[in-house]
Amino acid sequence: MIQDLDHIEETITNSGIWESTKNFLGLHIDIGKDISISILDIIIIITVIFLTSVVLRIVLKIITRNLPTEDKGKFNVVYGYFRWVIYLIIFLITLHNVGVNVTAVFAASAALLIGIGLALQTLFQDIISGVFILIDQTVHVGDIIEIDSKVGRVEEIKLRTTRAVTIDNKVLVIPNHLYLENSLYNWTQNGSTTRENVEVGVAYGSDVQLVRKLLLQAASTNDSVLSEPEPSVVFTNFGESSLDFKLVFTLSDSFKAQFPKSEIRFEIDRLFRENNVAIPFPQRDIHIIRK
Repeated sequence: MIQDLDHIEETITNSGIWESTKNFLGLHIDIGKDISISILDIIIIITVIFLTSVVLRIVLKIITRNLPTEDKGKFNVVYGYFRWVIYLIIFLITLHNVGVNVTAVFAASAALLIGIGLALQTLFQDIISGVFILIDQTVHVGDIIEIDSKVGRVEEIKLRTTRAVTIDNKVLVIPNHLYLENSLYNWTQNGSTTRENVEVGVAYGSDVQLVRKLLLQAASTNDSVLSEPEPSVVFTNFGESSLDFKLVFTLSDSFKAQFPKSEIRFEIDRLFRENNVAIPFPQRDIHIIRK
């Protein structure tokens, strides 16, 4: 059996077809002075590029399987750019591994990429940050976010910027790289309701139980305040000039929280006046010593 296999192998090796195929695969194509590539090398390169394409498609499906349809379209645009960069890198590495002298090509490509990177550094940061936002779903359209002391409702998430609208109906355009450089507060990631508070101080000697009752009344009578969870009052501190309280309540739309909070303050002032509860202002006692 072994002798038969050796005989077949020897016959194939000595056949004219094998020699012709071997000679054909060994043909070299000269490109310039330093670059020479064979037909076999070209076949290897095509095979590697094909396998790379298959792997990239699988990776793309894994990454985008949980993304909304709109976000998949945005991510595919970025994927298209990075795919060609990966193809170029794989192509150059494969050329180098099959014995082709591509040192000059590597040097030229590195210089070009470094120049582009330095010129478009911020742009690349924005795009990469946009990809991270799309993948990890940190921010969604409709979320209320606070970044760099600016608050807005997200209207659109693009690859380079996020577009939000402030309470004053002004458009806030946020470069996506700011998400990597600053702390982002997503007010509505845990739901549309948020806990808000109003702080107030009353004069020393005031009936604190009455104050608690009036504060709860001011919150419960406001239509924007949710009944569950119930509003609560926290006695926060014995201040320099006042007894400090915090009225805590829940709103369904925190984006417009300033309006119900203003209404509650109006109501607190009215109730305090009716019940003779004083809101003090800072005072200092000055003692003059005559010598």
